[in-house]
Amino acid sequence: MKVTQQLHDLGQSLWLDNITRGLLTSGTLSRYIKEYAVTGLTSNPTIFDHAIKNSDFYDDAIRQKALDGKSGEALFFELALEDLIQAADLFRLVHDTTGSLDGWVSLEVSPLLADDTAGSIKAAAQLHARANRPNLFIKIPGTRAGLPAIEETIFAGVPVNVTLLFSREHYIAAAEAYMRGIERRIAAGLDPAVGCVTSLFISRWDVAIMDQVPEALRNRLGIAIAMRTYKAYRILLASKRWQKLAGAGARPQRLLWASTGTKDPDASDILYLEALAAPDTINTIPEKTLLAFVEHGKVRGVLPSDGNDAEALLAEFAQVGVDDAALAAQLQNEGTLSFTQSWNDLMECIASKSAVLMQRAEGATP
Repeated sequence: MKVTQQLHDLGQSLWLDNITRGLLTSGTLSRYIKEYAVTGLTSNPTIFDHAIKNSDFYDDAIRQKALDGKSGEALFFELALEDLIQAADLFRLVHDTTGSLDGWVSLEVSPLLADDTAGSIKAAAQLHARANRPNLFIKIPGTRAGLPAIEETIFAGVPVNVTLLFSREHYIAAAEAYMRGIERRIAAGLDPAVGCVTSLFISRWDVAIMDQVPEALRNRLGIAIAMRTYKAYRILLASKRWQKLAGAGARPQRLLWASTGTKDPDASDILYLEALAAPDTINTIPEKTLLAFVEHGKVRGVLPSDGNDAEALLAEFAQVGVDDAALAAQLQNEGTLSFTQSWNDLMECIASKSAVLMQRAEGATP
């Protein structure tokens, strides 16, 4: 049995943290679904920036859309929706056979809306309606402005992937927003079965403090934060409030490990996959991490749900000056800025490619 199937049987979903038109047209994504038990996919501005910049798979579509007068965000979202609709259809069987628990793909609203609650709500509804696929999550950051947008978007019946979470407290705030949206739907006589996941970023913790801690603590902070958050997740799922919602037909808001590609070249390339095996969770991983795990990964045990080891380890970090609450806020702010920069780079890439491709098209016109 493949190690990826072992994780699946344990109750953890593996999602690919990547999308390119080449993955779709070559049949590679279909193969990952069949052979490696990949049951979902996530995207973000950085992924699309790399995909468009580093290949010619999008050139024909960009040329045609530019000739049709499309540019900037409008052109990008047409490209992204084309890819994600195709990916959603590939995962539709998984989605249907798991009762909508799995088989999702994700598209992020513009990072420029990070501080715009109303704009995020409007964009989420429009993007989901344009895709017209039940297994498309709209990614909204769990920031101060994002949390009310998440509640309103869930209340509107639009599935949400809450992104840019970095701590137990961030997770709990996102879970509260989700439950408020579901409770309002129940009170309004609406179907409470609206999909949602919460994405906790892992590796960025370790990158942030790599040069500030002893060797013995390197690459351990992200896992400790995950363990602490997993405990909170299990407590919430067992709570009377959640059990009441589940009894009314609400779907669990699963915890998702994000940013799980190893950044330290001296560490295992599958560090976070092996460390974060846990039932009722998702691990979304870069393509190279997936392939490395297939090649030499092992399921070495299950993440403990009591969180005791996490607190002891976090106490060690505190002793060497790591303030995890302050660092969580810093990382969320930096993540927002990073996605905004990637978005700006993406817009520049599309503008540049559009101009070059249109010039070629005009030059080819007799």
